Amino acid sequence: MKFSYTNGCKSTATPSVTAPGEIATDDAALAARVKRALVADQGLRSLSMSVATYRGVVQLSGYVDSEVRIQKALAVTRGVPGVQSVSNDLHLRPQ
Repeated sequence: MKFSYTNGCKSTATPSVTAPGEIATDDAALAARVKRALVADQGLRSLSMSVATYRGVVQLSGYVDSEVRIQKALAVTRGVPGVQSVSNDLHLRPQ
């Protein structure tokens, strides 16, 4: 008689891999939440800023009229759940 032994064929949970479509959906949802938060702020709603996201990193771009508003936009964005980090591409509007 011949016996064959196998080293524990135990099933282990592997971290789920998110499909590219799911990342895009999550990024779109995150961008929408950031835009809502920026519009909800009285001092920021009139500014023309672009919001782009990639894997939880939010990029703000555009022109604003003061350094105070840049800092406020960054703070509001950082406060949105799901934001991993913020890339600042906001510039002071030329006078």
